[in-house]
Amino acid sequence: MLRSMYEWLDRRLDITPLWRDVADHEVPEHVNPAHHFSAFIYCFGGLTFFIVVIQILSGMFLALYYVPDIVNAHASVKYLQTEVAFGSIVRGMHHWGASVAIVMLFLHTLRVFFTGAYKNPREFNWVIGMLIFFVMLGLGFTGYLLPWDNKAYFATKVGVQIAASVPYIGPYIATFLQGGEIVGAQTLARFFALHVFFLPAVLLALLGAHFLLIRRQGISGPL
Repeated sequence: MLRSMYEWLDRRLDITPLWRDVADHEVPEHVNPAHHFSAFIYCFGGLTFFIVVIQILSGMFLALYYVPDIVNAHASVKYLQTEVAFGSIVRGMHHWGASVAIVMLFLHTLRVFFTGAYKNPREFNWVIGMLIFFVMLGLGFTGYLLPWDNKAYFATKVGVQIAASVPYIGPYIATFLQGGEIVGAQTLARFFALHVFFLPAVLLALLGAHFLLIRRQGISGPL
């Protein structure tokens, strides 16, 4: 049945050439774990992307129950944790997955740096990778406030104060993040919008450009 469905779609959308282009891409020998044990360090990028996919899927599940206002935010998280089937598991995956994604991205960045993969002709992709790193940090920061408990509130206040210490533009950054003069209802709404809409859109665009450049330039060779 699945084969018949695939053939029906293929006759209308011609998806086989696209799939062949992705699946039949040759992997260099130095990144094949079957040939070199050290090739596992080249898996950090793929593992990071896998975790990002999990974050997106788990975040979509959490958004079904989360209420982004200061009256109901904490209660909705508590309801998700205690009443929704598998809610605590999915929230745990999303919570810890954020830290794991940043760690894996950091390891991927180290691998790229120490193997010289940022050099000509891949400088532009290195810049894109750095932007992805900062967007991921932004996702972690904006998501931390959403449970709206004491820890999230005061951690966000500290983060905003750090941002406010930036020379010249610090006060403007703090006002933009808070949505006003204090960390309050507007801050929560703004962080929710950044976390769910704006930053994921930027992340997906950067990932698309990152993968496109990798396909065009290939995987860098060993030092």
